[in-house]
Amino acid sequence: MCGIVGVVSHAPVNQLLYDGLLLLQHRGQDAAGIVTSEGPVFHMYKGPGYVRDVFRTRNMRELSGHAGLGHCRYPTAGSAFSDLEAQPFYVNSPFGITLAHNGNLTNSEALKRELFQLDFRHVNTNSDSEVLLNVLALELERAAQHHRLDPETIFRAVAGVHRRCRGAYAIVAMIAGYGLLAFRDPHGIRPLVIGRNETLAGPEWLAASESVALESLGFEVVRDVAPGEAIFIDYAGDFHARQCADHPELVPCLFEYVYLARPDSVMDGTSVYETRLRMGEGLARKIRGMPDLDDIDVVIPIPDSSRPSALELANQLQLTYREGFVKNRYIGRTFIMPGQAMRKKSVRQKLNPIGMEFKDKVVLLVDDSIVRGTTSREIVNMAREAGAAKVYFASAAPPVRYPNVYGIDMPTPKELVATGRTEAEIAEEIGADRLIYQDLDALKEAVRAVNPRLTRFEASCFDGIYVTGDVTPEYLSHLAGERDEARGQEEDDEQRQGELAS
Repeated sequence: MCGIVGVVSHAPVNQLLYDGLLLLQHRGQDAAGIVTSEGPVFHMYKGPGYVRDVFRTRNMRELSGHAGLGHCRYPTAGSAFSDLEAQPFYVNSPFGITLAHNGNLTNSEALKRELFQLDFRHVNTNSDSEVLLNVLALELERAAQHHRLDPETIFRAVAGVHRRCRGAYAIVAMIAGYGLLAFRDPHGIRPLVIGRNETLAGPEWLAASESVALESLGFEVVRDVAPGEAIFIDYAGDFHARQCADHPELVPCLFEYVYLARPDSVMDGTSVYETRLRMGEGLARKIRGMPDLDDIDVVIPIPDSSRPSALELANQLQLTYREGFVKNRYIGRTFIMPGQAMRKKSVRQKLNPIGMEFKDKVVLLVDDSIVRGTTSREIVNMAREAGAAKVYFASAAPPVRYPNVYGIDMPTPKELVATGRTEAEIAEEIGADRLIYQDLDALKEAVRAVNPRLTRFEASCFDGIYVTGDVTPEYLSHLAGERDEARGQEEDDEQRQGELAS
């Protein structure tokens, strides 16, 4: 899960890209980068940290040009962060291409070997995004005639990328001297939307991970990029689109609606906020059928993603809804923080209970999901310390039992609290008196009720079914090994920091 934005304008775009990344900051807090284009020349600056911390006035002044890309990074596949893996990436051959990627390739290791052994292209980092960039560069080179590009040539190259790459990828790329290219994998697992702004000088175009980035920047949402589709916009603002995949099918990530996306976004024609209200309805139906839960005094959400679900649940069951936690908004999202110790520490820094809402009450806490259980356990403890008589815990999502390999940082089952445990055992693990999970069919129906056009979903973290069909036990085992190595390095770093601090 990363945030990407690409724009073609008739005015300088450095501030526009910066503002766009701020709006997408929830999709990645690990690193940020911007590249702008002045005709055939690229200007780039990137680094680790939040958007607001990476860029200074001097950096922004150097990012001149009327077109460009932005990226905020979220690490996937358990990789330890290196400054070299901040995006966008750049390659100078054959045309000069820079690229930003949201997702995760499942065949990146095989592609890396092919690029080196057969195509004589060198990949300098462990990032699958650099692999994808080199595949795109190679396909453009093969498709080009007389070393010139036109929309038809570019679309042939994207078709070549689809034939070679597996996994999830939403892409924005700039081709030096030509324009902006945006495309999406044949399953449309990760979101990508196009917007337009009419000016006196002509149309401006913006592609981004979520519609909230377009609307807040003054662009009108035109439509989502279709699965397998490529869109090319030249520097004059001329728009070209083509379906480049043989058998595209929209299978969006279900976890986007549960947690990843902002509630004010609309993805694939579906309001995220409305789907979360429907999730609350589903939970209410399930709780209504549990007579032993008829003693609930108050429903309290875990801010922020669960608020719509908790509110609708309380309305449906005619229960009191209260805000029981105050959130420090200067602490990042704990789900996407590396390291268990850092996540555990940040929960206490991020949330503080309002004692009067808990004291002597039977409390139903509602969260969007339970992944590792670290956050849930700390929150239940806080509720008990604040005086709650009982603590029930409801998850708007089903149990997360399987690795996600399409861009979400949950690659090994042993880190997932639900793997190999019953609901009663999970409740005991997080310290709750009772645990209520959303049913998977109810979650899918919550999204379909908002948009019946969505018939299939990428729900592998819930059901273990991988839509790309190439995820093997051997692949998952390899990911687990990478994860263990990266986590071991993080624990060593944390231990050294602790020793230095003492």
